[in-house]
This record gives sequence, structure tokens and C-alpha cells, in this order.
Amino acid sequence: MYPRDLKGYAGDPPHAQWPNGARVAVQFVLNYEEGGERSILHGDSVSEAFLTEEPTRAIPHLRNLNVESQYEYGSRAGFWRLHSAFTERNLPLTIFGISEALKRNPEAVAAMQQANWEITSHGLRWIDYSEVDEAIERDHITRAIAMHEQATGARPLGWYTGRMSPQTRRLLVEAGGFRYDADSFADDLPYWENVEGQLHLVVPYTLDNNDGRYINGYGFGADSFATYLIRAFDLLYAEGAHRPKMMSIGLHN
Repeated sequence: MYPRDLKGYAGDPPHAQWPNGARVAVQFVLNYEEGGERSILHGDSVSEAFLTEEPTRAIPHLRNLNVESQYEYGSRAGFWRLHSAFTERNLPLTIFGISEALKRNPEAVAAMQQANWEITSHGLRWIDYSEVDEAIERDHITRAIAMHEQATGARPLGWYTGRMSPQTRRLLVEAGGFRYDADSFADDLPYWENVEGQLHLVVPYTLDNNDGRYINGYGFGADSFATYLIRAFDLLYAEGAHRPKMMSIGLHN
């Protein structure tokens, strides 16, 4: 059988029944990856070259101090600016936290918990798992869960790999204990997947309403990004009069 679901809700999505009759459920997500990205210091063969503020290459066998300092800005300053912006407005936030990054910054974790934010797992490392051996990925998932619990005091209930492999979802279901994963961009609503006979909830994330498009230079400036988000919300709100929708907004430190 063809392994992809191209039909989804087939034009007839269920009524989401959001609280208080809301038309749109807005989810703010902050990806916390600093200290878990590819680095010679972390045993990788190349330095990080993804989600950087200027075009760069994955330098083999050498540290890229420019990229390291860009990621350090996220944990040293960027996180705290976003923390202030969200806590001052009493806005809830979901953290997609790389386990190694959370472990390396307990002060940030304490601030997340003080704000009562949901802290989900973003995996053990911020690397591409598309070609990683299944046994290694299984081990990384096991270690990510344990390290996340050590860093936060609680087991993660949600998961987002980001650069997943064909076996990631199956391995998550195999590990057990997750309420959902967000490794999908396929819908405006959560949906169920049948994973080897077990129903598993998928809560789609976004690369559309995502500041990564600004970081990667795809045409967004700060003003245009804000305008884009407002217009996206307005459209979903109008459509949600009949069928409520979900809007995920992705942020990075």
C-alpha cells in the first residue's frame, strides 16, 4: 500500500470543539536547540550550517566559531528576550527542547517551568536523522527521554524531531508514553495515525508561519513576518466560523 495519506479529512474535517467556542487554536512554539547542534565539540564530523544568520557551509573537522556564537546568542540573550515578551503578556508557550541543550542550561529550564510552559522533546541532538541507522535513532530516543526527565524533572509527553527518518514515528510509539508528536506539516488540525495497529495523535507543526523563513533569507523581514502572521490568522479565523482550525507559529531563539 502507498504509505502516504493524501486524502486527510477529504474536505470534511471534524469540528474541533475548542474551548469557549474558539474558531482558531493558536500555538506558539519555541525551538530550544543551543548546545545540541552539530559541533566538533559534540563529537560530530562537521560544524553546524543550518539555521544560521548568514550563508555558511558545514566545515569538516573544525569548529565554526561564527556559528557557535550565533547559537550562543540564542541561549544567552535571545531566549530571555522571548521569555520576557511572553511572560509579560501571560501567553502560553510550547518548548521544543533538545535534550542536550536543556541539560546545558538549567537556568533557562527553571524559567520555562516558572512560566508554566509545556516542555516537549526535540530529540537528543539537533541533527538530521533521515539517514541515521535505526538502532542509533532508537538509542537516541531512549537517551533523549532520560536526559529530558533529568533536566526537567518530568518525562516528555510530546515530541518533535524536525529532521525525522522514515522510522521515527514507529520508534516513538515503540518507546511509549507520548501523547503526540509534531513531526508533520500536513494539516490545519490534529489527526490520528495508525502505527502498527496503535492509534497515535499527530499535532502538526509549521514551516510556513515560522521565523525560520526569515533566518534562511526567504524574503521575510520583521514587518512582513508580522503582517504574514496577522493575515494568516485572519484567514483561518474567517474559515473557522464553520470549521475551527489550528494555527502553529514557530519561533527560534
